[in-house]
Amino acid sequence: MNTAQKPNMILINCDDLGYGDLGCYGSTRNHTPHLDRLAEQGTRFTDFYMASPVCSPSRGAMLTGCYPPRIGFDRFGKNHVLFPGHPFGLATTEQTFAALLRDAGYATALIGKWHCGDQPAFLPTEHGFDRYFGLPYSNDMGRQAGPRAHMPPLPLMDNDTVAEQQPDMSALTERYIAEARRFITTNRDKPFLLYLAHLYVHLPLIVPERFLKRSENGRYGAAVAVIDWAMGALLHTLETLGLDDNTLILFTSDNGSRVKGEGGSNGPLRGTKTETYDGGMRLPLIARWPGQVPAGRTCNTLCSAIDFLPTFASLAGAASPDLPIDGVDLTPTLLGDDDHTPREHFVYFRQDQLQAVRDARYKLRLAHGQAFENPDVCELYDLHEDIGETRDIADQHPDVVQRLQRVADQYIAELGPDGSARRPKGCVDDPQPLTTYDENYPYFAAEYDLGDAG
Repeated sequence: MNTAQKPNMILINCDDLGYGDLGCYGSTRNHTPHLDRLAEQGTRFTDFYMASPVCSPSRGAMLTGCYPPRIGFDRFGKNHVLFPGHPFGLATTEQTFAALLRDAGYATALIGKWHCGDQPAFLPTEHGFDRYFGLPYSNDMGRQAGPRAHMPPLPLMDNDTVAEQQPDMSALTERYIAEARRFITTNRDKPFLLYLAHLYVHLPLIVPERFLKRSENGRYGAAVAVIDWAMGALLHTLETLGLDDNTLILFTSDNGSRVKGEGGSNGPLRGTKTETYDGGMRLPLIARWPGQVPAGRTCNTLCSAIDFLPTFASLAGAASPDLPIDGVDLTPTLLGDDDHTPREHFVYFRQDQLQAVRDARYKLRLAHGQAFENPDVCELYDLHEDIGETRDIADQHPDVVQRLQRVADQYIAELGPDGSARRPKGCVDDPQPLTTYDENYPYFAAEYDLGDAG
């Protein structure tokens, strides 16, 4: 790697996109030519995990390099994700990869979904991003038909200001890409970090008509096609500006697909969003960096989004965070060393309950899905031979069970409900929602007509 010039970094994070939703991961229903080309020109990871099966803890973990309970992101009052006007958010004492890279001379921008707190102290501009344009939480948290008609209007943020309320969701991705291209062009002569966080494929799926007409998988397929179009537009921008060879692109998703009739797929994996079966947390990861990340490669190394922070810091020559983290530096793996295996284990948290732990091959399950009342599960799966977690082999490998149980016990002691290494989430007094409904205001969409939420 040429260390004389710091690489640009583009991280693309989809919302609820499943393991089996891309052509290069086996989909025959969704058309993803640009993303398939990205995989051909780079590396496709098979054993990559987000740190949570739901939005807020997944994103907070990725930004900070920590399992959610370490940063207090395991629960938010009675909710498992943040809602408009919540008093909670990412503590200002936490360091994000954006803050580390900005201190190392990078221009930084987040375009799209944040979902780590909507109060002023918690917004992206307080966590290392020079520029922010997007939604502060999920796109189903505005006013829409059905039970969410009482919600405050969905805010579109421009830095720390509400620029628009109830925006046209079908046009939002195009606006994101225009903003992304503007950011890249403006900062073409210095290193930059762009975090693009799509609103798709989270419900409601309000999509452009021209994509819907071509879809073979309804609204879901149209939303995936919009994500793919966006990838093509970004690649064209990089090529046009001559930035291609010095830009690392990472493409992934925050958690698995809901499936359940909406058109999504977690491929051969068991489980869905909200669950700690692999279908909820094992996601696509495509990495492309011409001349640095090997092309046409499939990598089976165990890795996680919590590894992004130390990896970005290593590539950028940035300082390490001041606080303990759980991520490991994946730079050698990223650049082609398949024998480099820095991550020995990965643990699956749902809220503050550790429900499973895996190593390079085996996964020990200690609880089922949302069944907190049944913590005495002990099931072992060989993920090399049984990717769908269908055959419990705990009785055949008591030594593996004991070994992984010891790992789980250590993490429970540190990050469980009474863990010694937990840090508090951010909290403010007198929280206020960013918007309030005004019946006299001429909203573009006073109420979104799709009542789907997820």
